[in-house]
Amino acid sequence: MPTPPRVLTVAGSDSGGGAGIQADLKTMLALGTHGMSVLTAVTAQNSLGVQGAWELPAEAVRAQFRSVVDDIGVQAVKTGMLSSPELVETVADLLAGLSAPVVVDPVGVSKHGDALLAASALDAVRTKLLPTATLATPNLDEVAQLTGVRVREEADMRRAAAAVLGFGPRWALIKGGHLEGDAVDLLTDGTEEHWLRAPRHDNRHTHGTGCTLASAVAARLAQGDTVPEAVAAAKEYVTGAIAGGFRLGAGIGPVDHGWRLRG
Repeated sequence: MPTPPRVLTVAGSDSGGGAGIQADLKTMLALGTHGMSVLTAVTAQNSLGVQGAWELPAEAVRAQFRSVVDDIGVQAVKTGMLSSPELVETVADLLAGLSAPVVVDPVGVSKHGDALLAASALDAVRTKLLPTATLATPNLDEVAQLTGVRVREEADMRRAAAAVLGFGPRWALIKGGHLEGDAVDLLTDGTEEHWLRAPRHDNRHTHGTGCTLASAVAARLAQGDTVPEAVAAAKEYVTGAIAGGFRLGAGIGPVDHGWRLRG
């Protein structure tokens, strides 16, 4: 049997299994790739929120990364929760030596509004991490946090994308899921522009959407897609996962990473 494409996630753990490393690995498997992980933090987390978070030492993050990359190799990387300036800088330095595409999900807060990125780390994300990215995938809250641009309507998304691209990623995907109406995203490299639309599903169980989308893009890039092709395929996958989101616990449940297996 041929070896599947290899994708690495550098992110935090979600003990409830809806987001973070757990969502990333489920997505990578569902899309036909071999997922690997570098754990950056452990969270106590469930459908109600994040009850605690413990960052791993930079030395442990560096050792995990080198262990995987130097032996197994990677064909795409996705980053998620990097809570401190030290971790952001450590991961950025590691990524700078890779030729594989990198998808940066600049995780700022959880689905429940819990802070997952220290304010002191924002400058490192802007100046160190985003320049390593093939694609950055901020939601509207993260756009505001990083750039100060507040998107209140679809017309504001071009300005948001330009501000994100100013920090150095090759492409920016501005996720407009927090706007009203259809779920619309803007993908651009400053020259090309792709608007991606999907119907909004009436389902509150959407925990893990950002992690899932970024991981799906990375999985498709590892399979040889261009950035626009990868993002379009990832958008289709996450839309189906949102439609299949299910109740888990007393709060917001996860999206369904295996929806195609049950289709």
